[in-house]
Amino acid sequence: MSDILRELLRVSEKAANIARACRQQEALFQLLIQEKKDAEKNKKFAADFKTLADVLVQEVIKQNMENKFPGLGKKIFGEESNEFTNDLGEKITVELQSTEEETAELLSRVLDGNMLASEALAKVVHQDVDLTDPTLESLEIKVPQDILGIWVDPIDSTYQYIKGSANVKSNQGVFPSGLQCVTILIGVYDIQTGMPLMGVINQPFASQNLTTLRWKGQCYWGLSYMGTNIHSLPLDTSSDGETQTENSDVELSCPFSAVISTSENETIKAALLRICRGGVFPAAGAGYKSLCVVQGLVDIYIFSEDTTYKWDSCAAHAILRAMGGGIVDMKECLARSPETGLDLPQLLYHTENKGASGVDLWANKGGLIAYRSRHRLDTFLSCLIQNLGPLKTQT
Repeated sequence: MSDILRELLRVSEKAANIARACRQQEALFQLLIQEKKDAEKNKKFAADFKTLADVLVQEVIKQNMENKFPGLGKKIFGEESNEFTNDLGEKITVELQSTEEETAELLSRVLDGNMLASEALAKVVHQDVDLTDPTLESLEIKVPQDILGIWVDPIDSTYQYIKGSANVKSNQGVFPSGLQCVTILIGVYDIQTGMPLMGVINQPFASQNLTTLRWKGQCYWGLSYMGTNIHSLPLDTSSDGETQTENSDVELSCPFSAVISTSENETIKAALLRICRGGVFPAAGAGYKSLCVVQGLVDIYIFSEDTTYKWDSCAAHAILRAMGGGIVDMKECLARSPETGLDLPQLLYHTENKGASGVDLWANKGGLIAYRSRHRLDTFLSCLIQNLGPLKTQT
C-alpha cells in the first residue's frame, strides 16, 4: 500500500507539471477549453469548462498506475470524459500512447493539426518526474490491491485555473480565489466499506517566483489503515509561522474559523458569522477549502449544497482521517445531537446515489463538514444547531 502511495505522489507531481505547462502559454491555453456536455455539467456554475489539461492529467494518472500496478488503472474513476470532438466533427478518445510521438499525433487530432502545441504537451506528458518523501520510504503496509478504488479530480477549481489570477492576496493565509485554489486530488478508498484510506493533494501553484514568474507546487498526503495513521505537513502550515500538528484541540472557548463557498446560502452564512465572528473565509475550489482545514488555517470547511462530489472530497478525507479528523454529512449531523455519542456520519465513496443521473450519481447529497478535531467539531455542531434553530431542516 505504501508503494501505491509513493507512486501516487509521483504521478500527482507529473500531473502538476502538465497543469503548469498548460498555463505558461496563453495562446495554447485558449485552445484547450471545451464546454462540458449537459450530463457532465456541474449545476453550481453557469459556465463549467472541461480542458484538455484536465483529461491529460486524468489519463496520465490512470496509465501510470496501471503500468506499475496492473489492474488498478481500471479502478480509477474521475470527473472527466476523455472524448473530444474537433472542428471537423471527429470524435477522439484521448489516451496516453506508448511513445511521445504517438501521443503528439493523437493530440494534434484534438487540436486540429496544431503540431507545435501537441508536441509541447506530449513532451510534458512523457517527461519522468521524481517526488519522494523519506517518511514513506521506510513505511511498509500491506493491503490487498483488489479492495482499492481511486477517485481523481485532475484539476479542481477549473474556473480559477482558466482565469489564471496570480496576484490575489490571502486573508490570514486563505486565498479567496486565484491559481493557489487549484488542486489535483487523488483519493484511495476501500471498495467494500467506502472508507477513504489514502489521499494526495497536489497544489501546483502554491507560490510564484516574482522574478522568473515560475510557479512552485506543494504536495500533501495522508494514510489511514488498520490503526496506522501517518501524514505529511510542511513546516510552514500557518500564517503566523508556527508549525501546526494534528493537535488541533485548543481551548474550546476559542472562536471558530470556517472556510465557505462563495455560493453558500444566506441562512448558513448568517449562523457562521455569529459563531465564528470574523473568522469566516470565502474561497474557491472544494479541494482547496478542504486543504485549508488540513493546513490548520481554519477549523471547519462547511458546505450545505449538493454540488461537491466524491472526487472532490475523497483525497482530503483520507488525509484528515490520518490526522484524527474527517468529513461528515452536514444534513445528517444537524439531524442528530452530538451529546448522544453516536458515531458521526462520515462520507463514503463506494455507492451511487439512487435515482440520480450524470455527475449527481456521485454527489455529496447532504452537504459536508470537514474538520481536524472531533472535539472542536462537536462544539461547533452544538453552536450551529443553536444558531440555526427551527431552520436547520431547511438548509
